[in-house]
Amino acid sequence: MKLFTKHIGLLSLYLIQMFSANAQMFTKVDTLRGSITPERAWWDLNYYDLNIKVQPDKEFIAGYNIIRYKVLEESDVIQIDLQEPLKIEAVSQDGVALNYTSLGPAHFIQLKKKQIPGEFNKLYVQYSGKPKKAVRAPWDGGFSWKKDANGKYFAATSCQGLGASVWWPNKDHMYDEVDSMRIAIDVPKDLVAVANGRLKDEYEYGDFKQYEWFVSNPINNYGVNVNIGDYVYFGEKYQGEKGALDFDYYVLRDNLDKAKEQFKQTPMMMKAFEHWFGPYPFYEDSFKLVEVPYLGMEHQSSVTYGNQYQNGYLGRDLSGTGWGLKFDFIIIHEAGHEWFANNITYKDIADMWIHEGFTAYSENLYLDYHYGKQAASEYVIGTRNNIQNDKPIIGIYGVNQRGSGDMYYKGANMLHTLRQLIEDDELWRSILRGLNKEFYHQTVTTEQIENYLSEKTKKDLSAFFNQYLRTTMIPKLEYKVKDHTLSFRYVDIVEDFDMPIRVFVNEKEKWIFPNSEWKSEKLASTELVFDSNFYIETAEVQP
Repeated sequence: MKLFTKHIGLLSLYLIQMFSANAQMFTKVDTLRGSITPERAWWDLNYYDLNIKVQPDKEFIAGYNIIRYKVLEESDVIQIDLQEPLKIEAVSQDGVALNYTSLGPAHFIQLKKKQIPGEFNKLYVQYSGKPKKAVRAPWDGGFSWKKDANGKYFAATSCQGLGASVWWPNKDHMYDEVDSMRIAIDVPKDLVAVANGRLKDEYEYGDFKQYEWFVSNPINNYGVNVNIGDYVYFGEKYQGEKGALDFDYYVLRDNLDKAKEQFKQTPMMMKAFEHWFGPYPFYEDSFKLVEVPYLGMEHQSSVTYGNQYQNGYLGRDLSGTGWGLKFDFIIIHEAGHEWFANNITYKDIADMWIHEGFTAYSENLYLDYHYGKQAASEYVIGTRNNIQNDKPIIGIYGVNQRGSGDMYYKGANMLHTLRQLIEDDELWRSILRGLNKEFYHQTVTTEQIENYLSEKTKKDLSAFFNQYLRTTMIPKLEYKVKDHTLSFRYVDIVEDFDMPIRVFVNEKEKWIFPNSEWKSEKLASTELVFDSNFYIETAEVQP
């Protein structure tokens, strides 16, 4: 079938974005945070060696990061990011102290060593201070400092959007992921520290204990985390598509029995998502659920959990259909991000829908796998009540500006609609798995995802994505029925939007092909139902 043709002009898209952002003004600091500056572009991340000592009683941290990088072009200034109130104590390369200047969280370090393309160099950055305290984690992140019911310290980090530089010095832009990293955390010896990857070593000294973790896969900055508490451990092995996969669980001592029951959903999650998305992307680093003092977050191989051991979203069904109470929202949603956020990662947070749209859609696919297609459809359609259409899903590029929160459930319903257009569930499954293979361990743009989906569906989806990602308009199908003739057209659409939809005439399936012009078709019956699986509005008008 014919589908959608050309793009809106670039100028039009730019104006749509700018006006939808309420003409927000951005600063030089926003640009330094959100763009690939010249002081970032000339070097490629290779390895982090992060060492941090945490004193929960003082809400204080101190440590250092050794940053290994490959030189791509000659330069003598390197940008490293660290947010106040944390302070850089010292910077050096090959034992030689270096000077730097700062603008907001961006620190421009003057290098003395000649930077030769192709060579690998290391930069040592020592820092300390009281990091920003999370106000409403994980949305307003930083360090969460709490105590458990037994009075033991309970702390964790979260930093998407805000940036990992809120608690450690790094190259704080999503386009460049480090290839691997070591994370060593020193905590009071009555506590346990959990980070990403696998636990390699631990040892006590005085009143402290160090936990050394190692991540062997590429990881984005906000995916790195530290979790501290009076944890107990249990685990299991799962036989997945790539063989044995370790499931590791760290929970507060008093919650062990509840966790053992609730976390039975983890194998169910993995079974569904490996079916739909392909092999879990981080077998080498295991899969963990770690209890934290906030709702939860998709930290890579260290998914954090705070849903109070109940189904739904803190016990609520976000779809209003009942299906949202069939699963623990945090286990399913945050684990879904291992494929869309941690495996496939946006280059710019303006494209955050790639993370949240696909992962909100994964909730639907989890239900599809375990409860069937009808249950999945009812759930995702029910989530439309959460859509605000306040501004476009895609944000402003280059200034660390995300788009509308509609990236979650408008994104999910856009993908659910696309599944209907494809009319081939095995093809759709192969496309979702293909995305995770084609862009394995990569950072991507919306354009790359759009092009891949258009190529694999053999449909030009340009107008489709322009409509749902770049405007707040919901396509509205106006129709009228007279003398067994159905007349119809779209309004509130972008140029060349001509998405076909499925209708049922006297319970028999029929496709119609609306565009902006009135069309008419004869009907065998006036008993007409529009398929609600398509994210559109319908409005009957007088004949």
